Amino acid sequence: MRTYFALVRKEPGSDYGVDFTDFPGCITAGTTFEEACLMASEALQFHIEGMVEDGALIPAQTSLDVIMSDPRNTDAIAIQVSVSIHFQQVTR
Repeated sequence: MRTYFALVRKEPGSDYGVDFTDFPGCITAGTTFEEACLMASEALQFHIEGMVEDGALIPAQTSLDVIMSDPRNTDAIAIQVSVSIHFQQVTR
């Protein structure tokens, strides 16, 4: 099992959006915070399965300190998302 950080963001008048620093393009959303967290797990699992099928290398997890030091992420809530597939990992 591997764990990555997802960032949950909420703009006024919108759903909760989720993105992954380590997986550009892997995004999802939910109408509640709880739903967004559940959707994050499904989105990451699906995204990594596709990468594995394509033979892509899976990135190492970026530390939370590095993620949150980016000024674009200061208003985001970081959550941990686990995936239960086996894959090759590349280090940074």
